Amino acid sequence: MISGQGSGAAGNHETIIHRMECFYSDTFVLPLPEGHRFPMAKYSGLRERLLRDRIVTVADLHEAPLAEWLDLRLVHTTEYLEAVERGTLPREAQRRIGFPWSPQMVQRARRSVGATLAAARAALQDGCAANLAGGTHHAFADRGEGYCVFNDVAVATRVLQRDTKIRRIAIVDCDVHQGNGTAAIFNGDPDVFTFSMHGARNYPFRKEVSRLDVELEDGTGDEPYLSRLAHSLEVVLGIHRPEFVFYLAGADPFEGDRLGRLKLTIDGLQRRDKAVLTRCYDSGIPVVVTMSGGYAPNVDDIITIHANTIRTATSLGHLRHLRHQAPSARSALSAP
Repeated sequence: MISGQGSGAAGNHETIIHRMECFYSDTFVLPLPEGHRFPMAKYSGLRERLLRDRIVTVADLHEAPLAEWLDLRLVHTTEYLEAVERGTLPREAQRRIGFPWSPQMVQRARRSVGATLAAARAALQDGCAANLAGGTHHAFADRGEGYCVFNDVAVATRVLQRDTKIRRIAIVDCDVHQGNGTAAIFNGDPDVFTFSMHGARNYPFRKEVSRLDVELEDGTGDEPYLSRLAHSLEVVLGIHRPEFVFYLAGADPFEGDRLGRLKLTIDGLQRRDKAVLTRCYDSGIPVVVTMSGGYAPNVDDIITIHANTIRTATSLGHLRHLRHQAPSARSALSAP
């Protein structure tokens, strides 16, 4: 463990490192047309930043495994999976996803789900783990949308319910866009609490119904955002009492985001991360962190926000807390 003083901005600083497993898929790059607005470079940049700033070590970083088709079928329809696998997605389906079909798209989509699955397994052992991408919450059972091919958190939720004793799961979605695919997939499921905190007038323009939707007006800043988040976490974690949490830590509520329309500062976003993760820490709940969206023109801003999320998770000492101080909570999470 390396001790030092954390910082909320990029630059010269040290941080506190509590070992946390992180899974990456940035080595699997999509062949996108020139001028495509998806910021693919943020993923490799994030991994480099985490190492440069000593937030994690090389030993903490793992290449994402491929998600098995059998696991994907726990959420997605056979027809949709076959179309993705075989390259027979209609042009309109590709347009809705936002990526042209390619073998690399299939590979990366499966790796993105595989990273969240691997992080979930690591979090059961260590208390917290991260997918350095993921949070693909616009994917429905039968289609993809909004740069999301498969719904990684939905698949990981179903795998946990199938393979462990865990039943009650909460999805805390702080991306600026509603997790419409996730809401639809778990609609009517009492064991999965879907919470989405998003822009009221932002994409998707036809919203689904989550268990708890908090809609924010354009221009919402740090203090009103954090106040509503604190109240919502009381509902999600206090009333539902989940045994496991997936946290979608979107960078797109940032005031400089092209698609966000909110006004959170980089400091405000780090306070958001601390609020969510501290509540999980205090309750002894394992948590997986995914990066979700981020579209600031300056990719370095996106990387800073995502790196701060991982910095916050490690500096809270989440893993040590669960390993040594919450054995009763951990005992319920062993595989049957």
